[in-house]
Amino acid sequence: MKETQKTPFNPGTVSRPDPALLKYYLFASLFAGPAFPLVFLPLYFKYHTLRYHLDDEGISMAWGILFRREIHLTYRRIQDIHLTRNIIQRWLSLATVAVQTASGKAGPEMSIEGILESEALRDHLYMKMRGARDDAADGSRPEDADVTETSADEALHLLRDIRDRLAKQLSGETQ
Repeated sequence: MKETQKTPFNPGTVSRPDPALLKYYLFASLFAGPAFPLVFLPLYFKYHTLRYHLDDEGISMAWGILFRREIHLTYRRIQDIHLTRNIIQRWLSLATVAVQTASGKAGPEMSIEGILESEALRDHLYMKMRGARDDAADGSRPEDADVTETSADEALHLLRDIRDRLAKQLSGETQ
C-alpha cells in the first residue's frame, strides 16, 4: 500500500478557479432549459475572468468584463466562514466558501468558488481571522497564542484550590 503525502496548503497558489468550476457552471446552466445560453454565457465569462489573491492583509476577488467587480476583505473584518457543497459540487470535488462580515447584507460578502482545497482554505481563513483578532486585542502574534503546559498546570491547580475551598465551606454549613 502506497502512502500519499499531503502537501500543506499554500494560499499563494490560489489565484484561479479549477477547471471543474466551468463544468459545474455548465451543469447548473443545463437546468435552465431553453434559457441555457442566457444563464451559461455570464457564468462562462465569470469563470474566465475570476481571480483570487490571498496575502498577509486579506483576500481579494475580482471578475467581470463589462462590469468589473472587485472585493477585498481584510481578515479583521471576517465574522464567519461557511463551506457548502451540493451534490454536483461533491461529485466534482468542489465547494463554495462563503465569507461573511458584519455588513448589513443578508448573504455572504464573498463566495469563493472553484477551489479544490476548500477545507484547507476555510481553515487558513479561520486561522488568519483569529490571528488578526488576537493581534488587535493584545498585540501578540497568533503563533504565541498557544497555551503552554505551565499555564495549564497553573489553571488546574487554581481550579482544584477553588474546589477544595468550596467543599470546606459546604461541609462547614452541613455540620
